[in-house]
Amino acid sequence: MTDKNIQLTSTISEDNKLTLALQEIDMPQPGADEVVVRIEAAPLNPSDLGVMFSAANMATAVQSGTDENPVITADVPAQFMPSLKTRVGKATPVGNEGAGTVVAAGSSDAAQALMGKTVAVIGGGTYRQYHCVNVQSCLELKEGTTAKEGASSFVNPLTALAMVETMRAEGHKAIIHAAAASSLGQMLNRICMADGIDLINIVRRDEQETLLRDMGAKYVVNSSSDNFIADLTAAIIETGATISFDPIGGGQLSSDILNCMETAITRDVEEYSVYGSDTFKQAYIYGALNRGPITLNRNFGFAWGVNGFLLFNALGKLGTKTVMSMRKRVAEEITTTFASSYTHEVSLAEALKLQSIAAYGKQATGEKYLITPQG
Repeated sequence: MTDKNIQLTSTISEDNKLTLALQEIDMPQPGADEVVVRIEAAPLNPSDLGVMFSAANMATAVQSGTDENPVITADVPAQFMPSLKTRVGKATPVGNEGAGTVVAAGSSDAAQALMGKTVAVIGGGTYRQYHCVNVQSCLELKEGTTAKEGASSFVNPLTALAMVETMRAEGHKAIIHAAAASSLGQMLNRICMADGIDLINIVRRDEQETLLRDMGAKYVVNSSSDNFIADLTAAIIETGATISFDPIGGGQLSSDILNCMETAITRDVEEYSVYGSDTFKQAYIYGALNRGPITLNRNFGFAWGVNGFLLFNALGKLGTKTVMSMRKRVAEEITTTFASSYTHEVSLAEALKLQSIAAYGKQATGEKYLITPQG
């Protein structure tokens, strides 16, 4: 190891400013149950951008500093500052996950067993060159798996698996997924096809529909089509789906889904009930691609729920045995079912260039960025 260790941080100041910068930090020393990982690859996920940009208006972003040590500043609208008070003045490390080589290990047998191994890690602050983590936060990758292949071993794979396990635990039999052409959406498709689960994919463009159908997806509906509501209802009738996962958040998509579920459930009911069907319909929202209000046009009775869905909360509900089984499956299938592809690779410094931020900040389908901290 060298003595140099650089991390990417996000700071919000009292004067309504966001600052993104590279910070030199101490080389970590592992405790008994810890390892030091040389981070070689870390993905830029939407959840990372949430920490990185927070509520800042990135249209106001300005770049300063040097090419080797760029600094980005942007304005945070005043109305968002009260909700960010716990972040003010604190340099928050960015990056939820990544992968690399264990270069130092603590004294415990579990830590020593990982020495020299390629591992994926989760737990925050992975946009740095060397990271000290507990062995429980590591996933040992199969021999021959590269850090790049294993960089996205946690957030998308475990979220997709958690959706399936939540469906099972709550007694549903098919899933509806919005923004379904995303990396996570493609992963969920592969899981559902392998496990024999019906999945209704909602997309918004023709090329996304083609992408998923070419993958083997059976049910794909286009929200920009004039026939969207009818197509979605028909797919629900065929599959019996009563649970949905929506990363968009704002707007009325979850409302449309619940209404289509109710229409499908009550299609053959002859006796009117002011309370609607007694079949429970669940809509989960797990993202905020649209930060506007969530609109519910309530034509779906009273047997329904709209809840937030966060990976770590979901894992806590599913229990240790299920989660360990999920992690084992990810490690075994990281280059197949859970494979991620990246269109761009950037160093820590390149990630803080306005040109890069403008590109990965769009969160566009088919445009996934990978940070290579050693670059």
